[in-house]
Amino acid sequence: MSRALLARNGRRALPLIYGGRRGTDTLSGVHLAARRFIVDMSYSAHFMDFKGSSIASSMKKLVVTKLSPNFREAVSTQTVAVPTPGDADLLVRNRFVGINASDINYSAGRYDPSVKPPFDAGFEGIGEVVGLGLSASSRYTVGDTVAYFGSGAFAEYTVVPAKEAVPVPAVKPEFLTLLVSGATAYIALKRLGDLAKGETVLVTAAAGGTGQFAVQFAKQAGCHVIGTCSTNEKAGFLKSIGCDRPINYTAEDLAKTLKKEYPQGIDVVYESVGGSILELAVNSLATKGRLIVIGFISGYQSASGIPPFKGGTLPVKLLQKSASIRGFFLPHFLGDYREAMSSMIQMFAKGQLVCEVDFGDLAEEGKFVGLDAVFRAVDYMYAGRNLGKVVVEVAPPSVSNSKL
Repeated sequence: MSRALLARNGRRALPLIYGGRRGTDTLSGVHLAARRFIVDMSYSAHFMDFKGSSIASSMKKLVVTKLSPNFREAVSTQTVAVPTPGDADLLVRNRFVGINASDINYSAGRYDPSVKPPFDAGFEGIGEVVGLGLSASSRYTVGDTVAYFGSGAFAEYTVVPAKEAVPVPAVKPEFLTLLVSGATAYIALKRLGDLAKGETVLVTAAAGGTGQFAVQFAKQAGCHVIGTCSTNEKAGFLKSIGCDRPINYTAEDLAKTLKKEYPQGIDVVYESVGGSILELAVNSLATKGRLIVIGFISGYQSASGIPPFKGGTLPVKLLQKSASIRGFFLPHFLGDYREAMSSMIQMFAKGQLVCEVDFGDLAEEGKFVGLDAVFRAVDYMYAGRNLGKVVVEVAPPSVSNSKL
């Protein structure tokens, strides 16, 4: 269809098709402004006239071209046409994308062995809606700010199903931290932690992307919180968010400290490191203790993806303490996701939740800016240098805030 014909059709449709409504989004509590016309000249131009709009004709994205836990080896930058959203989709210009330890599990093909390269990389992004399908426009409009949790986030533009988008008040990287890292801690502790006031909770890698949230949610539940970290700076950060006993394991012997200061054991462990730390966590459990495994980052870079674990006596140890080990994988708990996001967004808005972001300002080559910086950001996180959630700024703010 020519641009002129589409424009004529758009003008004819103007008196007939109107947008949705005013109201409040039930997921985020964000007030939605009155909708504009679903079909109008700007809508037509957005999809058909790239030169006349702010949408580029091509974009960069990161694609897994070879299965490997070595992110740089597995992933390449490609230049492709900007995709067109389907009827129920949004086209989002990504402002920020989040880095997760599991990015290299994904690039290694560990989550779904049936999926073969090439496939798009990245799990989470936040940005502005710059295009949308007809059905999607009953709820969204160009210029809306949204976050999302789904594949293909490592790109300058991403097509996101409207039903999976999370409306957010602004394109702030803090909201991005909630999508995977925050939601994992919130749901895992709520569904599997069975936290009770006065219990002792140990969070490993506590100053990282998800650890920071586990510390805060455990404190909100009235628990005494221990957090492991690797530097005094991180220990200071943990104190600032309410951690009762930060332990810098490079300066203190973790096993001896836990045994001396917590002889009755740990009631709940939020564990993401694996290997020897997981073994220590098992040995440190209290009677009826619960150990939640949300990952094992210490093994992700290996060929198998699994760190060594001496589990021969595990059944005996669990039986003697009536203890349990519980695994958590976020995609299995999507029924809890909307409530978790709504609650966390409201807590952040009220100043009740710290969402620490690490843009790599102290990295050798500077702040993580531009899509190619994702490679450096992954290396930075696996070097254990991050304090908080590692985030890459894909693009600067739009020059114009118009609805185009």
